[in-house]
Amino acid sequence: MSDTADTLRQLTPETLRGAKLGLEKEGLRVTRDGSISQLRHPLALGAALTHPSITTDFSEALLELITPPSDGAPEALAALAETESFVHRQLGDELIWSASMPCRLGTDAEIPIACYGRSDAGMRKHIYRRGLSHRYGRMMQAIAGVHFNVSFAESLWPALQAAKGEAGDLRTFVDERYMSTLRNVQRYDWLQLYLFGASPASHIDFSGARHKLSRLDRETAFAPAATSLRMSDMGYTNRMPAGRAVFIDSNSLSAYAASLGRAVQTPHAPYEAIGVRVGGEHHQLNTHLLQIENEYYTSVRPKQVLHEGESPLTALTQRGIRYLELRSLDLNPFAPSGVSLEQLRFLEVFIHYCLLSESPTHDPQRARRYRDNLNRTAYAGRDTGLTLDRDGAQVRLYDWALTLFDDMQPVAELLDGAQQGDEYRSALAAQRRRVEQPALTPSARLLARMEETASSYTETVLELSQQHQADHLSRTLTPAREEYYAALSRQSLRQQARMERESRGVFLRQREDAMRVAHCDRSRTLQCACCRD
Repeated sequence: MSDTADTLRQLTPETLRGAKLGLEKEGLRVTRDGSISQLRHPLALGAALTHPSITTDFSEALLELITPPSDGAPEALAALAETESFVHRQLGDELIWSASMPCRLGTDAEIPIACYGRSDAGMRKHIYRRGLSHRYGRMMQAIAGVHFNVSFAESLWPALQAAKGEAGDLRTFVDERYMSTLRNVQRYDWLQLYLFGASPASHIDFSGARHKLSRLDRETAFAPAATSLRMSDMGYTNRMPAGRAVFIDSNSLSAYAASLGRAVQTPHAPYEAIGVRVGGEHHQLNTHLLQIENEYYTSVRPKQVLHEGESPLTALTQRGIRYLELRSLDLNPFAPSGVSLEQLRFLEVFIHYCLLSESPTHDPQRARRYRDNLNRTAYAGRDTGLTLDRDGAQVRLYDWALTLFDDMQPVAELLDGAQQGDEYRSALAAQRRRVEQPALTPSARLLARMEETASSYTETVLELSQQHQADHLSRTLTPAREEYYAALSRQSLRQQARMERESRGVFLRQREDAMRVAHCDRSRTLQCACCRD
């Protein structure tokens, strides 16, 4: 903690004021019996391709709600809750699944791939998702979570550069500190899984016989001490045929861009076997290790706001890092919007601690240790004897976690000074209690609820989803806010129509398939080749 303490002594609360926060929440649309929806994205929600706040992820049924940058956690959470309240009003007889691990899915083929219309940009997004389905299967893509985006206060950077005793170009310093923060997030990410993991169980459709899980009942698979199966090796991973792994160097922005650039340009024989265009239809965008940058599954990404038609790597290399996207958060099934204010307060402390602390350099061996720590925590984080690898030594998760809480205390105090309150220290104390009492963690609470009510995973999450929908429908949206969201939907539909008129027909066959979607707009059924693939 000494390096962090030295830095903190030279900073004032005012230097931390002004950070921007944003949220992205994913959630499956499901039927009243807990099965994945087979209906199209509701027309009242606009065009998923162009709507700034309401879109879809891999599946047509997988909603993604995005908040604008906000001045603090309360504002970000309020924006998310308002958007979701509007969405619930448009869902008819459907619900939004309130857990990260999917609902009843059936077979892989029953998970509909998202459709974005017949423009070149829309078809590119759809074909990219076809590629994901061929490479990893559709079930992995039906997992949902919350992304926490943070852009540190602009006023912080000159003060931090002076506190670190560094000189030189400020933009270079900012990029270096963002990358250092990213490495620390990867180093300590197991703590997020322990505290906020809420996916210790899944429907048997997802886990099947591929993973060594216990059975709670005929349709529920679980691991007794698990925290986040979503973030385990049965969840989001770049599983490569023949054991090949993707290593992205995060020692600097230039190293990150170079290694990620190689991954999106390097052909991979097993993906060549899938083919690009087969029988007149595109199966994937290309045969490279990664089709595009976003195919790299990782717990944290450096980001820059994109200009129209710009790739993430181009934006990063030309304008540097604007914010970090933390991607390890499971949906909190006990929070109506999938995340609580207390969680967000803790994450602010955590990310500032990662910023202010020095971080080790990155290499493949260290990356494997970090991934192993994550996997151990995902499967058995609530096992009080679990050990993790800390710089080559085995230490108990419990002991390491309490050390980190001690180290984060001054950061929470500084953030409280900026807000003239005690919200950050309270959030830190609440999470510390979850280390000391594992039964308080969301993963333990979810399993306890299933056991106490003798309910399956599906029954339990379905009941929570119904409660959260009732909560959102009870919220009042003023006529002005209702019209605001309706206007966004209309504008997005007009923008998509314009893009389709101006497209050059790069994906001509798929454009013809997508044109069949027009007949689905009223019935919302998925009958077109583009959606059904």
